[in-house]
Amino acid sequence: MKILWTLPYLPWPTTSGGKTRQFHLLRSLAARGHRITLLVQSKNDIDEATRHALAPIVERLIVVPRRSLRSLKTLLGVLLAPYPMLATINGLAPQLQAQLRTLLEEDWDVIQIEHSYSFQPFEQPLLDAGKPFILTEHNVESALGAASYDRLPGWMKPFTQYDQRRYRRWESRVFRQASELVAVTREDATVLRQQTGKPVAVVVNGVDTDLYAGVQPDLHARRLLFIGNYEYSPNLDAVEWALEEILPALWQLNPGVRFAIAGFGLPDAWRSRWTDPRIEWQGFVPDLRTLQSQASVFFAPLRQGGGSKLKVLEAMAAGLPVVTTGQGVSGLRVENGRHYLGSEDPQALARMLAELLEHPSRLRQIAEAGRAYVKAEHDWSVAAAQLEAVYNRLPHLKEAQSVCA
Repeated sequence: MKILWTLPYLPWPTTSGGKTRQFHLLRSLAARGHRITLLVQSKNDIDEATRHALAPIVERLIVVPRRSLRSLKTLLGVLLAPYPMLATINGLAPQLQAQLRTLLEEDWDVIQIEHSYSFQPFEQPLLDAGKPFILTEHNVESALGAASYDRLPGWMKPFTQYDQRRYRRWESRVFRQASELVAVTREDATVLRQQTGKPVAVVVNGVDTDLYAGVQPDLHARRLLFIGNYEYSPNLDAVEWALEEILPALWQLNPGVRFAIAGFGLPDAWRSRWTDPRIEWQGFVPDLRTLQSQASVFFAPLRQGGGSKLKVLEAMAAGLPVVTTGQGVSGLRVENGRHYLGSEDPQALARMLAELLEHPSRLRQIAEAGRAYVKAEHDWSVAAAQLEAVYNRLPHLKEAQSVCA
């Protein structure tokens, strides 16, 4: 198939769950013979490493620069435009809109838009051309609440409530126009189905299970590991909650536990705020397998967010037992006590970790169950097959298949 795929960020380097999903789905579809043109609006300039990573999987890569977050146009739009904040930040982009108009002069089997917040520049060209499109929504953005607005000052609470109302209206407007809606989890699909009355497909988050198959965690190391993109508020909250409330209680029970914190955008201020030598500030690590092999538990004390967590899936694929919250395993068909251990209470999490680290055989049990689950349900090949099934349901493709038959 000839696919036009749009993104509001470059999918390489894979510094976030969203980027990881995009890169691996694109790679999987290219390996199945699909021809992909990738249209990206990016806040970052493209470098040679990114071009090199994407060259084997896309026929054409078109990158349009995004204006500064602090531009006057963005600031006025956030306050005055009918679009919600995220749609304004990623929208009002004439160059991107013109680029799509040009591309729509070609014939496409599939036009795939990722994220409702990226849709504003594409709306009118798609309407004018009468072209059907698929929309993938990674989260129900209007319901994210603290995940989107937590870092705004308290005096802006009236604005956040107003902006959530704007986002609900925006979702209805975008979803109405999409030929097919795709969610990342069954829970989100149910919410979107209730909102729209339309069928909603699920294309799960995935993992390259072969890549992580050789990892053997050190179940005797008493080292916890957390990985996140710290441009995303829920990951900031997770680390701060861990270091303020959970680790102090855990260290009272087991002073020898270490906590390795890795990922993109690690705030510099954290190193001076928390100086305990048992905290290991790792920063961004392109290949996680060495860190995973040195850890005993993947600890994800997430209280905010949505969708399913790629970091948790990658940990399970690497054979790391996971201790987390309900939010940490949202969207996954896993059982507490079998595939992971979890609680919402910081003291209970501390006790759980202290006890678990003393029983490597129990760690191994949980790790093996998690690894088997991910291999069966969340390999990228599973996600790519689910997405192809959505493509094959598109009316014009079904007609073409009938003619060929």
